[in-house]
Amino acid sequence: MEIILKKIELGDREVIDGYLWRKAYRSCELIFPNIYLWSRKYPTEFAVVEDTLVFLGYTDEGEPSVTFPAGEEAQAHKAMDAVMEWFKGQHKEFRMHLVQRQEFALLESWYPGMLQIAYNRDSADYVYETEKLTVLSGKKLHGKRNHINKFKENHPEWMYEAIGEENVEDCFQMALKWREETGCEEDEEKRDEMCVTLNALRLFRELRLKGGLLRGEPGGEVIAFTIGEQLNPDTFVVHIEKAFAEIQGAYPMINQQFVTHEAQGYQYVNREEDTGAEGLRKAKLSYHPAFLVEKGTVSYRSSHGGQAMAGGEKG
Repeated sequence: MEIILKKIELGDREVIDGYLWRKAYRSCELIFPNIYLWSRKYPTEFAVVEDTLVFLGYTDEGEPSVTFPAGEEAQAHKAMDAVMEWFKGQHKEFRMHLVQRQEFALLESWYPGMLQIAYNRDSADYVYETEKLTVLSGKKLHGKRNHINKFKENHPEWMYEAIGEENVEDCFQMALKWREETGCEEDEEKRDEMCVTLNALRLFRELRLKGGLLRGEPGGEVIAFTIGEQLNPDTFVVHIEKAFAEIQGAYPMINQQFVTHEAQGYQYVNREEDTGAEGLRKAKLSYHPAFLVEKGTVSYRSSHGGQAMAGGEKG
């Protein structure tokens, strides 16, 4: 069948959400604002195939790669057959990305012994219990409580505010100052992340995001802010978190306050991956995640040489 690919635009949200919300995805990437914002850096298209949704991205070498079809299981199987045929028609090697364990189990049942998966620890999402991030109880989180207490001691008139049209510009100005102080322009990864952050603030209302900010005193400058949204019925995801590192306790304080005000009612909070950065990994592990969401890349096993039949017995 013909697969019609389309560049992602803001007006595509309802179609994309309609498919993504059929499954309780835990991967932070598979949600419209993240897909849309990062598609400017990593070109991404989508297609509706056999009443499922498939995203097409590209490797660093420019080779195509697809996501697991979002939709009902039987339709996803048909979509996979069509996608495999598409790769053959394009004379390209079959590749998938962001594939989770339960999805690979389905692939293995549909195409026994045909495919292999390689997981990347750097891309695993950290998922925490909301209650633990809120109360920070126990010995393991004693240090976090100390940092928060120090912040409150140094800023007795601190304020938390939900981000809205009246204060989003304050966050934008804080982000610009943070960019200058942290040398983003000399670091490509930081520069890309800051570009996404600024665009998220510009399109805050259009992307239906939630956010929170901290001020050290009423009417004072923003010293920390964070942005997130509902990921699925039981999980809230935090996409962006910025604070001035020289202000002791600002990061744990905005973390706790945002979860307290915006993530109650969700069992889990996904705080995304560490991208392999040693300091970020240490910081995320220090909050003791409940579990990690592993994601891998899928390709044909070498024994099949990429020439395996695209079909398979329908289950």
